[in-house]
Amino acid sequence: MSQTKILNPHPPEFDRFLQASVGDDRNGYAVTVLSTLARLGLDPWKETADLVTLGRDAAHARLGTLLARFRDVPALASDHGRVARDLSQLLPEGRTSGALQRAASTVADGRPGTSGAIWTALTIILVLFQMFMIGGSGSGE
Repeated sequence: MSQTKILNPHPPEFDRFLQASVGDDRNGYAVTVLSTLARLGLDPWKETADLVTLGRDAAHARLGTLLARFRDVPALASDHGRVARDLSQLLPEGRTSGALQRAASTVADGRPGTSGAIWTALTIILVLFQMFMIGGSGSGE
């Protein structure tokens, strides 16, 4: 398994979409799609996976609905439809790539492929910690 996949279990095909700007907030800072989805209380990778599986037109409509709810970027109030259309073009083609479909379904299911390795490592750390704590608190003999 590659080091990159362990450090970032999310599909790299989503990066271009998630890092795209939706506009500037009231303080003049650029707000990304990832930030927008998170501020709306959504999991950005799961939502992106859902958008990919919907197809371009349905994703455009769903994204427009989400952006219309987002109030942190004033320009979206009147221009959310155009921004949604432009952003939906950045979504990877879900229907053409089997690997992308598997990645999207993994994200949507909430079961990243490395979860078994993570749980194993955490279990080993917990056992070692317990051994250290029990072994270190002897009776003083």
